[in-house]
Amino acid sequence: MELTPKLLVVVATYNEIDNLPRLVHQIDELLPFADISVIDDSSPDGTGNWCERAVSKYPQLSVIHRDGKLGLGSAARVGFEIARNSDYDLVATLDADLSHEPRSLAEMVAKLCEPQNHAIGVMIGSRYIEGGGTEGWPLIRKVGSRAVNLFARLMLGLKTKDNSGAFRVYRADALGLIDLSQLRSNDLAYLEEILWRLKKANVKFAEHPIVFKNRELGRSKTNAFLGLHVFWQIAKMGLGIWK
Repeated sequence: MELTPKLLVVVATYNEIDNLPRLVHQIDELLPFADISVIDDSSPDGTGNWCERAVSKYPQLSVIHRDGKLGLGSAARVGFEIARNSDYDLVATLDADLSHEPRSLAEMVAKLCEPQNHAIGVMIGSRYIEGGGTEGWPLIRKVGSRAVNLFARLMLGLKTKDNSGAFRVYRADALGLIDLSQLRSNDLAYLEEILWRLKKANVKFAEHPIVFKNRELGRSKTNAFLGLHVFWQIAKMGLGIWK
């Protein structure tokens, strides 16, 4: 891979007008060679409209407007297909709410470009290795996150510590080893599912420590029902109900 890879940053949005402008600005400053694709699920707060106006300032920015809330997993698939069909080297995913530091993204991209890491197919921004962590989380969220990660490791045979975070950088050729149309989950469980499918394709993973900062502006999209649904979908993978 060249020292400056062809990088696509995929950001799924729903009502992130308070955060997205700052995120795009920071990515532009730290990774000026990156293209940014916003997948917006008809945000009523004008997030998608802001993207349309911002293209004049950030020509590397594009937006796809979708009809209704179609889910994080389906948004990621759209981004992955764009990356594979447009000859990108790397495709990154991160949350739109500034919980994921663009500076950490730059570090993860740089790591994947190091010659000794050419065999790594996915670099995971990890809260649960040395140097990683969370800020501003209530106890119930900490317990729930640890539980889903332990469950994923046990049910899916994943060795990585953080399998439920969206902060990742994938090699496009690694994504090419799996059939993206087979991804079943449209919500948060896609995070475990894609690692499970990539693991079966013998893709190698690595983890980079990150600190997840709880959002300051806007409302979280997670809730107890979504959490339980993730457990159920992981169980279906682990029990062989999903192929």
